[in-house]
Amino acid sequence: MSKTMGYCRVSSIDQNEARQILKMKALDIEDRYIFVDKQSGKDFNRLEYQLMRRFCEEGDLIYVDSLDRLGRNYDDIITEWKYLTRIVNANIICLDNEILFDSRKFKSMGDIGKLMEDQFLSLLSYIAEQERKKIKQRQAEGIAIAKSQGKYKGRKKIEINCKFENTYINWKNGGITATKAMELLELKRNTFYRRVKEYETNLAWQLKQNTISQSSS
Repeated sequence: MSKTMGYCRVSSIDQNEARQILKMKALDIEDRYIFVDKQSGKDFNRLEYQLMRRFCEEGDLIYVDSLDRLGRNYDDIITEWKYLTRIVNANIICLDNEILFDSRKFKSMGDIGKLMEDQFLSLLSYIAEQERKKIKQRQAEGIAIAKSQGKYKGRKKIEINCKFENTYINWKNGGITATKAMELLELKRNTFYRRVKEYETNLAWQLKQNTISQSSS
């Protein structure tokens, strides 16, 4: 039986994914079929995306809020879209432009539909990638100006210790609020979530390494 799934992504741990999730729930997608990444869209090496990818089967329908939530790399977006819609034979709908980006419509048009789909994908994926490059350029220019004025100090290296780990676990288990966790650790909001992101990234890396080791043994 085919499944309806939703994929949501925000670029960092302190950004809010609630708006995207609400859209998926409005489509009656079950919580277990909503996949959420808090990670950059520069590539597709994301835990929740890869889980959805492995879980996806023929006939499944995947909703994304917009094409740039799927990713921001021009070539990778096209490769992933074609893999899911043509190799797996699932379908993708971008909610912000369903008229253009509903793979079911292109499939119904045969070979001409594939050509049209390729053109639209190339155009919008290119736009998404160019926007990402502009953001990076603006950031680099801002840093260069700050350095010239002696105001840029760079980002301090974050240390993860036992106190942070214990507080993190308590917060994740619902024992305390994020505000209380910040208070206990004497951290500002941005620093707290930056530490959380680093800690969770390290946990994910360890999990991946353990999975690889188990599969090869």
